[in-house]
Amino acid sequence: MEQASQPKRNQSFYMFQKGLQVGFPILLGYIPVALTYGVLAAQSGMSIFELTMMSALVYAGASQFMGANMIAASATAVEIIVATFVLNFRHFVMSLSFMNEIRDHVSLKGRVGLALSLTDETFAVSALHKEVAKEEKSVFFYAAIYLLAYLSWVIGSFLGGMLGEVIPEQLSQSMGIALYAMFIGLLVPSVKKELRFGLIAIIAMFINVIASQFVSSGWAIVFGTLLGGLTGVYLLKEKR
Repeated sequence: MEQASQPKRNQSFYMFQKGLQVGFPILLGYIPVALTYGVLAAQSGMSIFELTMMSALVYAGASQFMGANMIAASATAVEIIVATFVLNFRHFVMSLSFMNEIRDHVSLKGRVGLALSLTDETFAVSALHKEVAKEEKSVFFYAAIYLLAYLSWVIGSFLGGMLGEVIPEQLSQSMGIALYAMFIGLLVPSVKKELRFGLIAIIAMFINVIASQFVSSGWAIVFGTLLGGLTGVYLLKEKR
């Protein structure tokens, strides 16, 4: 009995170790961005506990940057919740796609747990190693990637919050460019494949500018995101 279980434990450890190796580049990318988020969130008025728990519970970089900026702009809780929900809606699509990919080799409980941990980066890395899903104990491979990414983001946010209390505000304000860099980083790969994605972004920007003349900045972001996304339904419709 012990001899039979030993190979299984070794396989689990091997897959977990393999996942750590594959996920290490994500850690290198997350730490500086998480530090920036922590600094900006701390200087927007959030406590270290609040900004760290936001990373632990929300765990969505772009939405957290936007949320911190909306808090600094005195947006209401409803505006922030709706805006982040709309921005994160893509995670439903990613999660369903990923769960479908590993459904034959990972239990339902494992699929749900992994899907809840998906980010743009971990989804991309998982897609590049989809053949691993067919291997025994593959759940440990994906769990290692997601755990490494999650811990690096939460710890980086905490350290950024600590820095936010000691570095000059003038310096931290210059770090706000990270918000725009992150959104541009998410947009550019899509625009390279299809220029119409860029047009959708421009339309959303103009809707946001126009809406901000009549409603608060928080709701302007919501309207820009929703209406801009709806234009994509028409612009990205496949030609028959």
